[in-house]
Amino acid sequence: MYKNIIVDLGGVVVDYAPREFLVDHFLNEKLENKLYDITFGSNEWMMMDAGELTRAEGNRIMREKGLALGCKYEVDTILTDWFDMLRTRDDTVQLLKRLRKRGYSLFYLSNIPFDVLEILQQRNFWRLFHGGIASCEVKLNKPDPRIFMALLQKYNLVAEECIFIDDNKTNAAASYEVNITGIHFRNIRLLARALVGYGVHIEKKQTADAENAAAKSTAPKAE
Repeated sequence: MYKNIIVDLGGVVVDYAPREFLVDHFLNEKLENKLYDITFGSNEWMMMDAGELTRAEGNRIMREKGLALGCKYEVDTILTDWFDMLRTRDDTVQLLKRLRKRGYSLFYLSNIPFDVLEILQQRNFWRLFHGGIASCEVKLNKPDPRIFMALLQKYNLVAEECIFIDDNKTNAAASYEVNITGIHFRNIRLLARALVGYGVHIEKKQTADAENAAAKSTAPKAE
């Protein structure tokens, strides 16, 4: 039934946990909430994802807000260091490799600005994708159903043959609006279980030689 696996990038293929990032840096819940609203949770951040603001423009506005709210140093720290979060998740990459070997087509669908997209395109896992759409390219952010439709139309995909994986529950649920099956990503073990539950084959394929060897080892011996 399913032929295509669509994945979010941040939080699924690479680490992206802004709340944890803020805890690690500041250990002050009130301050963390304030900084989140200025940066990761701001309209400027969403506009950068949608390609409506450049990184320079967005950072300038966020720094101005930080200065006005008495936390310029903290905002500067976030805007300088947050890229360090984007570590490749090797467990997800290994699963994607297995899915590709099983014949599934792999696509990405991510809320991501141009500069981060360029960074990730240089990583080894990028060659695993058959295609994808970044929000900055189409000026649409998930969970807007139109971004899912843009992906389907670009690659002539049948919605009912697609599974979409996102660490944001709202985004995963939004895929159902266009008849794509959504999975909320929490960890790789639960993802693998969910995929198997939908009939997706994720086990490694045996080579013909290995299959023949296995068959010989289990065949009854002649008396």
